Amino acid sequence: MEQRKILLGIFLFSFSSLSYEIALTRVFSISLWYHFAFLVITLAMLGIGASGTVLSLYPGLRASSRPGEVSEKIALYGLLLGAAITLSYLLSNRLPFDPVRLPWERVQLLYLFLYCLFLSVPFFSFGLSVSTGISAASGKSGLLYGADFTGAGAGSVALLFVLSKTAPENAILLASSIASAGAFLIGKGKTRAASVFLIASNLLLFATPDLIAPRISPYKGLQIALKYPGAEHIRTYHGPFSRVDVFRSPAVRFAPGLSLRYLDELPEQTGLSVDGGKTNAITGAGNEDALAFLKFLPPALAYEMRKRDDVLVLDPEGGLDVLLARHYHSGNISSVESNPLVTQVIGRDFNDFSQGIYDKNTWTGMGRSWLKTRNEQFDLIDMPLTGTSPAGAFGVAEDYRFTAEAFKEYLGHLKKDGILCIHLFIVPPPRVELRLLNTLVTSMEEMGIGETENKIISIRSWGTVCLLAKREPLTSDEIRAVRKFSKEMRFDLVLLPGIREEEANLYVKMPSNDYFNAFRKILDPASRASFERDYLFDIAPVRDDNPFFHYYLKLRNLGPTYRVMGEKWQFFIEEGYLLPIVFLQVLILSGLFIALPAVSRREAEARVEKTQNERFTPIRRLTSLLYFAFLGVGYMFVEIPLIQKMILPLENPSYAVSSVLTSMLVSSGAGSLLSQRVGALRRPCAVLAAAAVIVGYSVLLPSISDAVSSQPMPLRIVSAFAFLVPLAFLMGIPFPTGMRTIGEKSPDMIPWAWAVNGCLSVLAPILAVMLAMAVGFKAVFWMGAAAYFLAFLTFPMMKSPARNGSSGNA
Repeated sequence: MEQRKILLGIFLFSFSSLSYEIALTRVFSISLWYHFAFLVITLAMLGIGASGTVLSLYPGLRASSRPGEVSEKIALYGLLLGAAITLSYLLSNRLPFDPVRLPWERVQLLYLFLYCLFLSVPFFSFGLSVSTGISAASGKSGLLYGADFTGAGAGSVALLFVLSKTAPENAILLASSIASAGAFLIGKGKTRAASVFLIASNLLLFATPDLIAPRISPYKGLQIALKYPGAEHIRTYHGPFSRVDVFRSPAVRFAPGLSLRYLDELPEQTGLSVDGGKTNAITGAGNEDALAFLKFLPPALAYEMRKRDDVLVLDPEGGLDVLLARHYHSGNISSVESNPLVTQVIGRDFNDFSQGIYDKNTWTGMGRSWLKTRNEQFDLIDMPLTGTSPAGAFGVAEDYRFTAEAFKEYLGHLKKDGILCIHLFIVPPPRVELRLLNTLVTSMEEMGIGETENKIISIRSWGTVCLLAKREPLTSDEIRAVRKFSKEMRFDLVLLPGIREEEANLYVKMPSNDYFNAFRKILDPASRASFERDYLFDIAPVRDDNPFFHYYLKLRNLGPTYRVMGEKWQFFIEEGYLLPIVFLQVLILSGLFIALPAVSRREAEARVEKTQNERFTPIRRLTSLLYFAFLGVGYMFVEIPLIQKMILPLENPSYAVSSVLTSMLVSSGAGSLLSQRVGALRRPCAVLAAAAVIVGYSVLLPSISDAVSSQPMPLRIVSAFAFLVPLAFLMGIPFPTGMRTIGEKSPDMIPWAWAVNGCLSVLAPILAVMLAMAVGFKAVFWMGAAAYFLAFLTFPMMKSPARNGSSGNA
């Protein structure tokens, strides 16, 4: 009975802690920005490792082996988890932390510290509950670790359902209530009474949404737009992967790159904001005359060159480019939008206003993945990369839309005279458009499409650049149409067959003709490599193995880049240098948490010597800690690349995260549970088998990904889940096996080993991304296999008895 209560408690506490972690990511993506959410939550997750350190330093916090004490102690820590989830969110949401203010408000550093401190308490409490259970019953570590992993896997699935029905702040209250319910089920007396009080408090908070709503930074797009006179917030919509706000504001004047020749009013437009930041607009399409402005937009060039019957618009968001295709009477218009909530909102509540832009031929998902399953070819593939205001992307965020493999997919689905059109804002200094062009040209050459200078066009407006590419050379009629359109609209030519330098930079004059010169150097194979090498930013072509399109920094150019960007450090944070900063912080804190238990080893050794014939010598202690360090690194070095590689077949990063996490956690939990019953699974060969299977998966993964991509979406998710089961099953065995081994020799080592594994599990994902940016995800995958192989080598040294009379201190 006692064992069942402990397993139930750990299952529910793991369920709630992972749900809380994912819900926090959503909340902070709305209230701050994704990359600061990443910083805060990563540092907070160190609370799990810190719990092992505290239990190692203060053994009195652990439970003894007396009947009932273990479950009561775990229940107490679960109660602390439930209370901490609610309180940490409420406190952090009230802190006036805003990363934008860091340059001029030093107090923001204090707020950031308090943020991380508050948010670490729930993870610290969760770590106490699991580490206490394993310390008290290391012989049952397979069951305990299995309950931990299966609970986390169930939490990741359940949270997706919850977020599809309610706001993330409500999901946080639910996670708190589940932890409190777990404490009630396994606790007694006062613990049960406090659990009931916590659940009742969460219900009261649920009934007061204004008190728990995320505090959105006043510097995000939605908040700025709502400050305009006459602005009005209409409604908020929630989905599992995003929040969409609809509003009216004078700030919404959405016509990217509109020619200065157009002087009339724009039609009525309704603002559309995703996660409070990225903004777009839904254009009222009831009055055809009011849509005349569409012909004055740069992407209209594709239609002016020739008739476009079959058009595909990728990520149309508010649908402006769909209206453009309609305005030019295209017969067959298809749309693929990556955010399903956007199409739901427009199709359900703004269908009449937009004249049914998403009524038919509309799909959701990643455009290139959708194309992979189709045989159609198009006259035009339109990729609008614009919103109501320019917005950069976090440098270490993957983006599979703009890799060389992606461009091959787009170009391969064009008809003979079809054209690819990419329209984006100018965000100085030039880097996005240069990398786009470089990657596009590279993909064309790899497809055998030569003489790219005769097949690519570019025009520039006052605030945008439009890039168009064909597989066939531009005809003389098309070239004349381009010249005519650019002259009438006062758009500057940047690229066109036969263009002379004096024909560029005529209407919206820049101090120098940088765009013309840079584009020409990229098109010329003789000058491309040197230009790419000498340019201030990294504009090298991007591929699927390291799809960090928005990472432009060169280490050797940090000084010049700092000066060019106005000596503002925010640019470096947005471009990805937050990652090494976070890595350094986590490394220092992890080193502290891992080193602190060493100070208490003399007393621990004395206790061990009195009760055991064998001593846990310094060598065995070191190899034990290394074993758990290798497991922490290896597991994450496999999980992170798997998530990345599943984004393409599942078409959505959130689907990939959910599917991989659930499969890995549940299957690893199953492996852990079975290892408790089957002694053969606890042999060192199981660790070696995991390493070998990881290598095998790295070879099979591309083929499996392609095979999965051709299936309907529900079958893809099921297939991805099933594909990972054997691998994750084996990867779930070594940890409880190691805990059982050190528990037999030195139970006092268990919290320390837990701290090492927990800290390395937080450090490894950051390191995995940094390595992937340099050498690619496949190499990181192999490093994961190497880590498991090193764990296999250390296992016999950890398990073998020490020589009699050996001694030493750590």
